[in-house]
Amino acid sequence: MPAELVCFEPGCRARYRVTEVIYNCTRCGGLLEADYAEWEPDAGHMKALWRSRRISNAPLDQSGVWRYREMIPFVEDFRSVVTLREGNTPLLPAPKAAEYGGLDRLAFKHQGFNPTGSFKDNGMTCGVAQARRLGMRRVACVSTGNTSASMAAYAGAAGLDPLVFIPHGNISYGKLAQALEYGARTFQVEANFDQILALVRELAERLGIYLLNSINPFRIEGQKTIMVEMLDQREWHAPDWIVLPGGNLGNTSAFGKALRELKRWEFIDHMPRLAVIQAEGAAPFYELFHSRERRRLATVEHPETLATAIKIGDPVSWPKALYEVTESCGTVEKVGEQEIADAKAIIGQCGIGCEPASAATLAGIRKLTAAGTMARDADVVAVLTGNVLKDPDYIYRYHTGQLEAPHGSRIRPTFGNQPVVVPNDAEKIAALLA
Repeated sequence: MPAELVCFEPGCRARYRVTEVIYNCTRCGGLLEADYAEWEPDAGHMKALWRSRRISNAPLDQSGVWRYREMIPFVEDFRSVVTLREGNTPLLPAPKAAEYGGLDRLAFKHQGFNPTGSFKDNGMTCGVAQARRLGMRRVACVSTGNTSASMAAYAGAAGLDPLVFIPHGNISYGKLAQALEYGARTFQVEANFDQILALVRELAERLGIYLLNSINPFRIEGQKTIMVEMLDQREWHAPDWIVLPGGNLGNTSAFGKALRELKRWEFIDHMPRLAVIQAEGAAPFYELFHSRERRRLATVEHPETLATAIKIGDPVSWPKALYEVTESCGTVEKVGEQEIADAKAIIGQCGIGCEPASAATLAGIRKLTAAGTMARDADVVAVLTGNVLKDPDYIYRYHTGQLEAPHGSRIRPTFGNQPVVVPNDAEKIAALLA
């Protein structure tokens, strides 16, 4: 099936070969997306085929991304694919979180069950497949944590040389440890994420390095399958709302693209509304969405949030994300550090757990239901993007009352669960438990 890269800008729509090493339109500078103009799938046949692959032992079929490979047909030769059985993430009901959020019911699509513990694996398997197809030897990313862990793992499995660039002192050790363990050459740059991305893009062009940040359109293709798998798990009944954290906005772009394609090809009968939740200290997309004209993003020069996975002040995918949220009749909300921390504790009490950025979803739901934007009886799926062990220091500091917001204010352990020091005395411990 012919695949092309197409400029996302409506006034341009320039087309490029899928084998070009390119991230932006050379005519207008717009973002690119993969396009499969000739694909007209039979929804019923595809649903049955995808379901049948669940019991297959073939490596491609055991992947929760490549099982749905007809949705991402940019690869012609699957020998370039490296899979670690990514995807296959659960859809978990969470009654206590639903009650906290003001809903009758809520389910979490938990991407923290991926091989490296985050949704990045869904996109990275596709980005690395494209890198191998193009004959690239070195791959690079700028990361606040999850991207670096994922890229390092997949590049290592593919025999590529991974180069990771991170903001110095602004990454959790749980995430940095993964990049180091998987063999990535790691550079801690004294700049923020957005400044480092500009630096690495220059280096990539100069040195022939393949860039695997979310500006890479093949990463977006892989992340589309999060929605395909979620709908497959729901027997193709689309929810009313899909709620997700907003950082660099690659997931927002990917989810919207997937849902539009599935609706056009009659896999689902309606488009869910997208709700993107940002942290108050890093909320340029929120400000754009609620501005009068919605034309230009005002970047946040010094973004601040303890939810480091969404600590981004100049998200590269904002034009795509704005289109997808608007097309879905969705919304964008922002939440504070206290709201994120408390929501994270509630998710933990459900036996689920997540990294801080993921908990922005439940905090946002609580605000949206309180405002009447989201109905109490709405059918809602929230996406948890990262594993609970991505930032264990945050968890310990919250529950022991030591967690501080970026500007020094103490975050209350509203749902704290502090460990208790006890003597080596069965009688005294029994009395305490009584």
